[in-house]
Amino acid sequence: MTIDYEAETIVSLGEACRSFPPDGISDATMARWIQRGVRGVKLETLMIGGRRFTSKEAICRFIAAQNADEQPAPAITPAQRRRQSEAARQALQEAGI
Repeated sequence: MTIDYEAETIVSLGEACRSFPPDGISDATMARWIQRGVRGVKLETLMIGGRRFTSKEAICRFIAAQNADEQPAPAITPAQRRRQSEAARQALQEAGI
């Protein structure tokens, strides 16, 4: 997704660096997030008058994308594991293994 400069809150990269908790991030970290990204996700930016900017919404999207796969895998109960194991055992017996 690209930044919609008419609908989003545009901030300078310096402001963006200071907005990250707890004490902000360095300019080098911001540059790395823009150029290389983290976990395959780059921070969106746009150029206005030769200066690079981002938006508060782009920062939110960047953070959300970092945490999207943080959902824990559903736990399997011992009863489910036994049923799966028994089904596999039967399939192997039927296959002659």
